Amino acid sequence: MIQNTSRSLVLVCCLFSLGLSAQPAASHNNQKVDGYRGIWFTLGQFYDYGDKYSGGLGTYTAKHKPLAIYAPEVDKTFFVYGGTTGKKDRYLLCMIGSYDHARDLVSKPTVVYDKKGVDDPHDNPSLLIDPEGYLWVFVSGRGRSRPGFKYRSREPYSIDGFDLVTEEEMTYPQPWYLDGKGFFHFFTKYTGVRELYYETSQDGRNWTEDRKLSGIIGAPGEKSGHYQVSNAFGDKVATFFSRHPNGNVDQRTNLYYLQSSDFGASWQTADGQNVAVPLTEVKNPALVHDYQREGKNVYLKDLTFTENGDPVCLYLTSGGHEPGPNNDPREWRVSRWQKGGWQTSVITTSDHNYDMGSLWIDEDTWTVVIPSGNEPQLHGGGGEVEIWKSEDGGKNWEKERRVTKKSKRNHNYVRKVINGKAPFQFFWADGNPDKMSQSKLYFGDFQGKVRELPYKMQKDWMRPR
Repeated sequence: MIQNTSRSLVLVCCLFSLGLSAQPAASHNNQKVDGYRGIWFTLGQFYDYGDKYSGGLGTYTAKHKPLAIYAPEVDKTFFVYGGTTGKKDRYLLCMIGSYDHARDLVSKPTVVYDKKGVDDPHDNPSLLIDPEGYLWVFVSGRGRSRPGFKYRSREPYSIDGFDLVTEEEMTYPQPWYLDGKGFFHFFTKYTGVRELYYETSQDGRNWTEDRKLSGIIGAPGEKSGHYQVSNAFGDKVATFFSRHPNGNVDQRTNLYYLQSSDFGASWQTADGQNVAVPLTEVKNPALVHDYQREGKNVYLKDLTFTENGDPVCLYLTSGGHEPGPNNDPREWRVSRWQKGGWQTSVITTSDHNYDMGSLWIDEDTWTVVIPSGNEPQLHGGGGEVEIWKSEDGGKNWEKERRVTKKSKRNHNYVRKVINGKAPFQFFWADGNPDKMSQSKLYFGDFQGKVRELPYKMQKDWMRPR
């Protein structure tokens, strides 16, 4: 047990758990920062085996999607993350960076939005690139206490300056662009619980009204709440989501799925059955698996598709929300739709509910990159990054290689690059979940090569180490 560590964290958790620190004097919006420094955060909920989650959370949460996109038009990868000032009064800066593949150089990152004293990485940004090359950064709010923002780059494929487009209530932004249709945005609203919404736009400036997707009610008067992961395939948008009984996120359970091929005008199950939204019943046609009946929590990680457009969900199940071995086994699972029904298989196990990684599918070859190595900080969020592969469509899995080893700090929240190109196919942050630490950012490829983004930069462009 790490009870001594818990006591040391108490000294710093008070401000962090509120998402607050010293108020900065002036905004850093549209300013360059001299290095890639990720935000460190603790939730401040301590148990025998440490905090519910803490550490380097620059690429947090799983409900922010996507965070990185490769643009072949300019041979660059653009990526957003939660950065920090790195000073004593450290707080959150919503950042964007770019990696030039041809030159093997990374730019100084730009502050899209200065959170002005908020430390909470729930306010981290998401990214979208429109057909004209403009970069859209969706900055998450937090319930109704802090608004969300949409920003657009002033020039195509440029991170040098951004303008505010909208200010609104939105948390966990998940924007996608559908060719010939426009912007589709999944997000969450706090209505006493977390409920799922979506909105659409043809140009990114004029948006429809917010439309509720799911607000399940259990027992009479019992609102559930939800988390989701989403994606797009052709003209289809899709989401997997869980349920929070009585709004309690520590009891998150069940797996649901919905999709739409007409820009949200109607919604279907994976087998094409029409479903009226918003969902209100616990047992409904969207239910993939009833994990509540098995007493399991569900932690969503990623959604992707087979070459035929069949949906696949990567997630982790456990016996409860508290860290430590009492809630083992924590199993990494994939659930896929095939004609005739849903199929689920287990990849491997982890030691923490908030270990997070991503899934790729190339015909029958499936790849996950996850922090399933349970070190160096045992029972803390993250660990050593490993690559697992399946050559039979997700049925059987083997560990192909370890990406990181002998690390000083746990690595976590391994995020997929949309249309990623080596050597920048995924990226993540590190951090010590047991005590406040610096947090560095890294990127890597499926060959196991790792590059470290420069923590300090003396030039506008530098080569990653």
